[in-house]
Amino acid sequence: MKLNSTVVGNGVTVIACHVENLDASNVKSFKEAIQPLLKDQSRVVLNLADVKFVDSSGLGALISALREVNGREGSLKLCALTRSVRALFELMRMNRIFNIYESQDDAVGSY
Repeated sequence: MKLNSTVVGNGVTVIACHVENLDASNVKSFKEAIQPLLKDQSRVVLNLADVKFVDSSGLGALISALREVNGREGSLKLCALTRSVRALFELMRMNRIFNIYESQDDAVGSY
């Protein structure tokens, strides 16, 4: 699982997820990879531009990450969702749970 983390501007941690599918086959490695990147972070943007497919396991992993950051009274925002992933989020009403932005700049700027 390839995740890149950078801190930008006003202390926002941007995590780019470089995987095509976030599903049952790799959700365990996603959780293991994202855990240390979320540690002690309260302002996080997760860039999902490379993700083409998310299943229920992937949604569960994203919700776990959201809960972890929210537990520190922080916020996790998603950006750059592909059309198919965005449609899934809307179908499952995950767009009511996550703050979703068109671009990484929009998400970072929202802080």
